Amino acid sequence: MALPSYLFIMRNKNDPKPNPKRLLYLGNKLSRKGKNTSTIEYLSSQFESDGYKVVSASSQTNPVLRLLVMLGQVIIQASKTDVLLIDTYSTSAFWFAYISSRLAFFLKLDYIPILHGGDLPKRLKSDPQLCQKLFGNAKVNVAPSAYLLHEFKNAGYTNLTYIPNTIKLDLYTFKKRQELQPHLLWVRSFAHLYNPLLALQVLKELRFTYPKVKLSMVGPFKDDSIEECKAFAKEHKLPVTFTGGMKKEDWLQYAQDFDVFINTTNVDNTPVSVIEAMALGLPVVSTNVGGLPYLLDHEKEALLVSPGHVDEFTQAIIRLLDDPSLAQQLSLQGRKKVEHFDWEVVKHQWFEVVSREL
Repeated sequence: MALPSYLFIMRNKNDPKPNPKRLLYLGNKLSRKGKNTSTIEYLSSQFESDGYKVVSASSQTNPVLRLLVMLGQVIIQASKTDVLLIDTYSTSAFWFAYISSRLAFFLKLDYIPILHGGDLPKRLKSDPQLCQKLFGNAKVNVAPSAYLLHEFKNAGYTNLTYIPNTIKLDLYTFKKRQELQPHLLWVRSFAHLYNPLLALQVLKELRFTYPKVKLSMVGPFKDDSIEECKAFAKEHKLPVTFTGGMKKEDWLQYAQDFDVFINTTNVDNTPVSVIEAMALGLPVVSTNVGGLPYLLDHEKEALLVSPGHVDEFTQAIIRLLDDPSLAQQLSLQGRKKVEHFDWEVVKHQWFEVVSREL
């Protein structure tokens, strides 16, 4: 019989993890290869700090080798594992989750997909039979956004639970922003999906109103969008810095020198980078796509604009720079919102899910 969630919250302080489980966690562990820190790397360490035994895979750069290592760990660890966690995305990495889940199903190993891909609703429509095998046979599907929870429910799935993306809040130094400087920060992998070129197009327009505007773009180079961005910046002589990937602790410190966080993506779920920006007190201007309107209240916690609209995005930033009271509100309300995403709050939901019996 599964223990109710409140027993995890009210448990004895000397016994913080009642009957902790042995976890196998599959995902992309590539931060040491110049990529952003991923959910698997963060969550694995948090589970381990709370006494769980966690085996995770894989850090192979080559995708074929990465998949083979994942499948090998499923076979090796199946008899020694209580629950398999699988980071699940919507594009090519979808197949990692699908193939791993089929092997787990064959080995009678309970598995939990963690739904990250902002385009998963499209995948539900384009590959319904494959999705039914992956998500329908799962112990439970963890949706880190109300957006994906809603979309999966609409697709007929009932084995769902909502657990938000989480951060360790005490690592984020809050700085209240009010009198803003036109110093913009963008943090994401360079990929066409996230439309980094829009940030530069907005920067170009902002120079007419704020000649001293500057932009820093932090993130690893995932596809040729970086070349497109560099060419555009060079052509228009834009004041932009491309830092490449940064360790989390480095960019969190780096962010203290900036006053506006911009998120230009065309497709999204609940980006951790936006949550982190809010934790730091950075007012956010973001495209209104995917899970973002579920995460952010327009004009209360962020300014939301239509995807791909240079003028609308530019005017939102100008409005923020010209209105100190609005900037302060977004800074304070953003921080207040993400306090609910602190690991010390969210972890009890994870303990209940991994311990739940079918």
